Amino acid sequence: MKPDLANACFQVELRRPADMQGEEPWAFAILPKSESDKLPRRGRTSVEGTINGHPFQAVLEPDGQLSHWLKIPRALLESSGAEAGSPVALEVQPLANELEPQLPPDFRAALAASPEARATWAATTTIARIDWIHWIVSAKQEKTRLSRIAGACDMLAAGKKRVCCFDPSGYYSKGFKPPDEAA
Repeated sequence: MKPDLANACFQVELRRPADMQGEEPWAFAILPKSESDKLPRRGRTSVEGTINGHPFQAVLEPDGQLSHWLKIPRALLESSGAEAGSPVALEVQPLANELEPQLPPDFRAALAASPEARATWAATTTIARIDWIHWIVSAKQEKTRLSRIAGACDMLAAGKKRVCCFDPSGYYSKGFKPPDEAA
């Protein structure tokens, strides 16, 4: 944890997503902006914390309003005794080192096919890799996603370590937001 950042401790009501996307039941929480402001960045941020006293590590997602939201999987809901529609006590703090992002299979294959891109990828920071992946997976259409994968490989092969002009907070592009809440 960065010494100049305070732990974010707050109560929040858990929400049920309208679309579980075929997954087992889960819930989400939107962090109050005042608590999110205690974190080091507005984009994806790796944290550790507790929900109702039960520890977890997770990646907070940007909400497009310069704050964050947290996906709470079923196992954590069960172990913490939490459920959608109920208030929970949350405490989060940034991890000293960002969690390494998981490479989407299509991007992994594209990197494997380009030694130059793979070499630059290996030389980038974890936060830069998070932003590259976030830029790719935030595409709304498959055509855009494929174009971004090709563009990422071209830029990485040319030695570019950061994705250009990408707003990881979603504030300016409105590209990110929490899930729609179930009625």
